[in-house]
Amino acid sequence: MTLWLDADYVERESGLTTYGYLFPRESLASKVVERIKAYGFKEPRIGFERYFVDFAVYDGLRQAFPEASFTGASDLFYRLRSIKEPAEVDLLRRAATVACQGMEAAVESVRPGVTELDILAEAEYAMLKAGSGGSSFRPQVVSGERALLTHPCASNKKIAAGEVVVIHLGATYEGYCAKMCRTVAVGEIPLEQERVYQVLLEAQGRAIAALRPGATAGEVDAAAREVVAKAGYGDSYLDLVGYGVGLRQSEFYPIIGKGREDVIEAGMVVDLLLPTIYRTGIGGPRVTDVIYVGEDKNEVLTEYPRELIRV
Repeated sequence: MTLWLDADYVERESGLTTYGYLFPRESLASKVVERIKAYGFKEPRIGFERYFVDFAVYDGLRQAFPEASFTGASDLFYRLRSIKEPAEVDLLRRAATVACQGMEAAVESVRPGVTELDILAEAEYAMLKAGSGGSSFRPQVVSGERALLTHPCASNKKIAAGEVVVIHLGATYEGYCAKMCRTVAVGEIPLEQERVYQVLLEAQGRAIAALRPGATAGEVDAAAREVVAKAGYGDSYLDLVGYGVGLRQSEFYPIIGKGREDVIEAGMVVDLLLPTIYRTGIGGPRVTDVIYVGEDKNEVLTEYPRELIRV
């Protein structure tokens, strides 16, 4: 169901039967209700994904059908999408290649005096030129103390010598998403901050090695968490370190986290390992990659140097 002006285009591009609604006489909600009734359903069981259904649609459905039959279907959708077909993996590879080009442009622009937004602009332009359909999430370029923010965005803050710049980018290709994160040291940074990055890098490597068919998400998380704990930072580390990746930049199966029982299967694509060490003065560095789980070995799709970058 879509606005009538777009119906022919959507049907041609998707191959799906498409119904247009005439706004304002009709709405998306009224058209959905109309089509469900056309199938002969009187008390349908309607499953909702976690996102993307606004209240107007929900309200229209509950006025037309018994709300008691509504159910959450997010787990069903994400489980179905967790195993990627070869054509999907190819699109994810393309998105990852584009993200790497954005990272290259971002790193080349890092220097004292430029703003976080300056760096992001270079990255976004490079990705769009390379074929990205736009970022898969709100991209992040943060520096200094701002690197400790959980979900930051780029600002007009100027980069200064002696601090880290965290660059977290995403790209899309024909609807499929890739993301990656790298850390840049501008001149000399505190030695313990360098150590934090090395700990995270080792933790990521252990997690990627543990990411095998048959393993649980909790086992993958534990491989990373053991490294962090042995380094003395276990109390400053988050409980989730990765998600499935596909049509969204974070899909909710599998979720790589502490104690999670999601079973890793060949064909899954996940990201590992975003959290930093949340300690003032030394935390902030991060590293993230998108990984394809193969039968025999994994493939890091966002293939870009992972060592601490120095400028």
